[in-house]
Amino acid sequence: MFKFEADFVESLRCIPMQVRMKLDTCGIKLKLTHWHQFNRKERESLVIMPCTTEEEVKTYGECLQRLVIQYTGKPASELAIAENPPWLNETKIPETVREKATEMNVSLSLQQWQKLTPDRRFALIKLSRPSHENKNFLPAMKEFQLL
Repeated sequence: MFKFEADFVESLRCIPMQVRMKLDTCGIKLKLTHWHQFNRKERESLVIMPCTTEEEVKTYGECLQRLVIQYTGKPASELAIAENPPWLNETKIPETVREKATEMNVSLSLQQWQKLTPDRRFALIKLSRPSHENKNFLPAMKEFQLL
């Protein structure tokens, strides 16, 4: 869990970044309404369950879909899985991240980007999207020691 998420992730009322990254990895669009239907133990399980190897990704997706079906009667929508997700690309800072950093009067070098772990790059990508509430972009930059 990231510190910038602490105010809402501890209660698990929102979907944490680490779960969002797993959702993008396994190609499932989980709605907040789905998340709210899961009990605390189920949410915690989705937070700690691994989703890195091909088998883990498959297992995570199946487990998640079983939960969604259990509560809603139908599976969650599926998303295309990026063949080369931008958070795994150390050689290029995504334009949305670059633009958001510039908007916040922050300079982000390629060297800094390369030093970030994939989950931190993922968080910055998500926090820089126009459709996302961006109030945590600057706190994330601070937490990741980019300021």
